[in-house]
Amino acid sequence: MVEISLCMIVRDEEVNLEKSLSRIAGYMDEIIIVDTGSSDRTKEIARKYTESVFDYIWNQDFSAARNYSISKASNEYVLILDSDEFLQEIDIADMKRRIEEYPAHIGRILRINEYTRKGNKYRYQERVNRVFSKEYYQYQGIIHEQIILKEGVDLQFEKSGKLYNTPITLLHNGYEGDLPTLKKKSKRNIELLQNVLKITPEDPYILYQLGKSYYMEEDYISACCYFEKALMYVVNTRLEFVQDMIESYGYAMLNSGKQQEALLILNLYDEFSNSADFLFLVALILMNNSKFNEAITEFFKATKFSNAKMEGVNSYLSYYNIGVIYECMNQKREAQLYYNKCGDYRAAQIRLNELDKEI
Repeated sequence: MVEISLCMIVRDEEVNLEKSLSRIAGYMDEIIIVDTGSSDRTKEIARKYTESVFDYIWNQDFSAARNYSISKASNEYVLILDSDEFLQEIDIADMKRRIEEYPAHIGRILRINEYTRKGNKYRYQERVNRVFSKEYYQYQGIIHEQIILKEGVDLQFEKSGKLYNTPITLLHNGYEGDLPTLKKKSKRNIELLQNVLKITPEDPYILYQLGKSYYMEEDYISACCYFEKALMYVVNTRLEFVQDMIESYGYAMLNSGKQQEALLILNLYDEFSNSADFLFLVALILMNNSKFNEAITEFFKATKFSNAKMEGVNSYLSYYNIGVIYECMNQKREAQLYYNKCGDYRAAQIRLNELDKEI
């Protein structure tokens, strides 16, 4: 049976690290912690779980730090986590079985991002690449680093580079916080990304990440600017980041008052209409352009999907917006019907209480 090393880079993470390590430690064969300059109790907490705690002089390069942590692992296979990611579910026996079955593949974990914006709670799930052989792979990229084949690896190994899902689910709180906190986080990222952009000014992935960084701090005008630039250089709409960029671009336009411009997203309908998240965005765009009947149709389509990345877009969020449309059209009974389909969704409950008073 294969053995797995958990590799983590940290800095001033005393708030999260205990919770993160306590949940995963019992399943790992080895834990490697690389500290990039903490001034709090981070290293003290780390040493409760492993003797393999190493110092690394931060050089503004996430890949370099990641690769250093991997170099300290005594096992071939590594799991990469951040300290703001907390284990929810794992089947370690099945995970090791899958590694043995796909020795040169890259394993993906299910990450659920939880955050609050303007009093509303959101849950967004995604698959991220985190399990691999250090003999085949390493990280590349100063920021938002990606896993690549190591130089000299035999590319004829037919299964290398392919992906598989691992039986791990994590909860991530890295997008949580008030606006000043989010701006502090995004400022560091923006500075690093701008440095990369000077070297590769036409890299759509870097432009996309800049757009996401501005989106995170609610600077939607700047976010739109970078998403627009990125789209100029995208040649393959099936690249994994492209759909998220399209959806983020659509929301950025809506949040910056560019409702009519957002209608351009509909030109990509055939490309992404197999996604509840995309259909929900299309419906919102139509709704914000007073195309109410068309919006209702798209919200209904979104509810037909069993899965969605953003929790609720294929259920209560779509029903809620249908209710809002009917209320705007003064069809209050129909509005009540759809608000009632939203379960305990707070916004729907508020509207139901208001309608009960009116009716």
